[in-house]
Amino acid sequence: MEINNLLSMDGNIVIGIVNERLRLECSSMSELLSRYELDEGELTDKLAQLGYQYDPITNQFR
Repeated sequence: MEINNLLSMDGNIVIGIVNERLRLECSSMSELLSRYELDEGELTDKLAQLGYQYDPITNQFR
């Protein structure tokens, strides 16, 4: 799935895609942001609205 328009998608879809990419492709959030040219503030704000925060120990939003 393309994630070029990730931040315009429903947050529940975004959390699934982001955590999948973190689990399978990216070893950190900074790698995810760089690889897909995402803005950290926009991504974390969108997921924070749903109650998710990035956990660097598990490399996922929880």
